[in-house]
Parts: sequence; structure tokens; C-alpha cells
Amino acid sequence: MKHFKIEEHPSFVHLKIARGEKYNALDAALLREFSEAVQKVQEMDASILLLSGDGDGFCAGGDLRMMQEVKDPKVYDQVMDDIEHIVTTLYTMPKIVISALHGPVVGLGLSIALAADYVIAEKDAVLSMNFIGIGLAPDGGGHFWLQERLGTHQAKHFAWEGQKMDAETAHGYKLIDIIVENPVQKSAEAMAEKWSQKPLQSMIATKKIYHQYHLDKLLQYLSKERQTQWKLTQSEDHREGVEAFLEKRKPNFKGK
Repeated sequence: MKHFKIEEHPSFVHLKIARGEKYNALDAALLREFSEAVQKVQEMDASILLLSGDGDGFCAGGDLRMMQEVKDPKVYDQVMDDIEHIVTTLYTMPKIVISALHGPVVGLGLSIALAADYVIAEKDAVLSMNFIGIGLAPDGGGHFWLQERLGTHQAKHFAWEGQKMDAETAHGYKLIDIIVENPVQKSAEAMAEKWSQKPLQSMIATKKIYHQYHLDKLLQYLSKERQTQWKLTQSEDHREGVEAFLEKRKPNFKGK
């Protein structure tokens, strides 16, 4: 795989996004590969999956190049299919899934991270669901994950404000479960080794019981996000948001 590394350890499997030179930003081709990688690790024997990103951040979200790619409805549908497969597989996978975060964790990258059972982060991690900065709404189940962890009222505000949270603030809001010392990958691997001595099948059974009853709700959110995001990509505010980002200026949104 070009942009992913799969490392098998005695007690866990470690899946790394390996586009570190671009802060692991996601485009259509990378999401296709991500979907295949998640399917592959699901079929492995390990009962713990560790998900992390190479380079200086976990994931900077969607590559703006993808904004051009998804103007084609066929590409858009494939991208959304891949996103939905990634997050639903992580959510239902019969493993304990740990996302290990550092540096920027933005937009779709945050949605994917929050699909894990445990979210572990370095102190330097900065979390943001900043879809609103380019006139879009959260996808990748972002609405579902934020509601699960923050409640509807706080979830709305977090999405609307596009605010950045440092690790300690995010931990206070329960977006992060554990803060570790640098580097997060080594800390998370050590934690996975330690957790391998737990009664993991009991833990996985509890995950299955809870998640099977929430899966339909997640799928409903994903379906609505797919419909909504397509409409928003046609909006004037989205075009302005993308242009402003590329021109490194403040966007002039008009509510259209």
C-alpha cells in the first residue's frame, strides 16, 4: 500500500496513515486505499487495533484537491462510500480500536479518530471539526460522534464555531480519553501491550452489545450527511470558503 503501513505485533495490529509530508490529508485515492486497509486489518487475528498517523500530525482532514475531485457525482459517491465503510468498520470491528493522535486532527480526520473505542493524544494535539471554514458540515459520522461525546447542544456549537481545542481542553470535554507523554505512537503501543492482558473478549462483547443498537442511528447520520454535503458543495459560501483558504484570506460568507 502506498499511503498506509500495517504492522503486526504479537498483541495488536498498528495501522498508520503514511502521507506525513502532507499531514496525512485525505483525497479520493487515499480514502479508497484507507477503506481497503481497514478491511484488511479487520480480518487479522489481533484483538486490538491501533490507528495513528506518520509525520507531524494525525490527519489534517480532507485535501482541498478533493474539493475539485468530488464535483463529479460519481467520484463524490465513491468518496462517501469509502468514508462510510471506514467509520462503520471501525465502529463495528470485533477489536478494541485505539486512535493515537498528535499535531493537527481536523475535519474528516477527527471524525475517523472519534470512531475508535479509545482516543489517546499527545499534549500537542489540536482538535477541530472545522468544516464550517469552507462552508460545509461535518461528515464521516461527525454529527454522530460529537453527539455521543458532547451531547447535541455542545456538539452544535463545536461544529458551528469550528473551534480548535488543545488536548487538555478536549480531554475536559471527553473528546479525548487519555493524554500521554510524547511520542504518542510509542505510548499507545505500550498501552496496547498492557491491555492485551485484559479479558479482551469480554470487552469486545460489551462493544458489540452497545454498538449494534446504535449502528442504525450512525447509518442514518451518514446518509443525511451524504445528502447535505452534496448540496453544500454547490453553495456560494463553499466556493468562497475554498477560494479564501487558497488565497490565505478571511472568507466573506453571505449565508448562501
